[in-house]
Amino acid sequence: MLPKKLQHKLEQRKQNKALRKLKTSVEGVEGLVDFSSNDYLGFAKNQAIFFRAGEILKTHNLEYNGATGSRLLSGNHKLYAITEDFIAKTHQVEAALIFNSGYDANVGFFSSVPQRGDVILYDEYIHASIRDGIQMSHAKAYKFKHNDLEDLERLLAKHDQMLKQVQHDNSVIYIVTESVFSMDGDTPDLNTMVDLCEKYNANFIVDEAHAVGVFGTGLIDCLGLGQRVTRLVTFGKAMGCHGAAILGSTDLKEYLVNFARSLIYTTALSPHSVATILASYDHAAREAKKPQSDLIKLNENIQYFRKEIKEKKLQSYFISSDSAIHSAVIPGNVQVKAIAQELSDAGFDVKAILSPTVPAGEERLRFCLHSYNTQSEIETVLELLAKSLKGFSTD
Repeated sequence: MLPKKLQHKLEQRKQNKALRKLKTSVEGVEGLVDFSSNDYLGFAKNQAIFFRAGEILKTHNLEYNGATGSRLLSGNHKLYAITEDFIAKTHQVEAALIFNSGYDANVGFFSSVPQRGDVILYDEYIHASIRDGIQMSHAKAYKFKHNDLEDLERLLAKHDQMLKQVQHDNSVIYIVTESVFSMDGDTPDLNTMVDLCEKYNANFIVDEAHAVGVFGTGLIDCLGLGQRVTRLVTFGKAMGCHGAAILGSTDLKEYLVNFARSLIYTTALSPHSVATILASYDHAAREAKKPQSDLIKLNENIQYFRKEIKEKKLQSYFISSDSAIHSAVIPGNVQVKAIAQELSDAGFDVKAILSPTVPAGEERLRFCLHSYNTQSEIETVLELLAKSLKGFSTD
């Protein structure tokens, strides 16, 4: 039996219609049109990537199942250096360091890099993994309003002045945001944020989990900000595989190898996992040269989805987004789950995002768009959504 306090917390989740349950992917999406996965470019099912990963393993004589240990013991097989060099070259940075997941990378970075006396200013909608890493840090942390540059500068000026008053010459301010937010799909003004960081001599950290692949090699690269930002990139979304990397200087890489506990004290990724990362990056580079690439198809679907939102007069529900993530805010766990079920019954897999994952009153349907969705599917699912919303509003 669970302790009573834990049982009570489970009962509260059930009463709030917010209890999470594990389902196999087959149970969740079999026969349904995919508007829920993070496989934006279809790379997770891409046969060319699958077979290329096998070729890489054969070429380097690494046809075995596990890494056998942590990277600092026996697990740092030669594909790590090859892949990290390829990633660093792709993003035009000094160095890349692969972690087992985006969660591990964020926890490893934020628990080890900011020090006592430092200040972290983070967007209130930041990833849970960043929040967890910050909680493990000895730095002081303060949130700013979502994508609100005035609130950010207010906090920057305040803490910059405070550090000067106490003569903490070695203290550092870190600004943390995402280039595409996972629940809203929106993007901050990254150019202005970089300028603010330089004005106040702050370090800028950007999580590019939902931008890499969707915006080429990421929004930071698109904007030409790569030399002014430290980045996290993940491979479990548009890249279709698993793992993550911190991009930055060679000094930062060396520091993380020595102090990031989520890297030091865990078994390394298998050769196959790292080979798949390399194969995905290579495939993305080849795709970018094609006149009808997966990325072009995805962008066409994003634009068509935005057009259909306007034509069906659904703008008041949707958060404005240019990314592959489009969220329709439908307050209430019960109501948003009911509409998600209606869409599922009609053959579309669209996930309801419930509180407490998002704040109460901001529950939503989260549409993830893909290169392989058709315009007919997009038009139909939004027609069904419009009918469902009309039905609920007249009850």
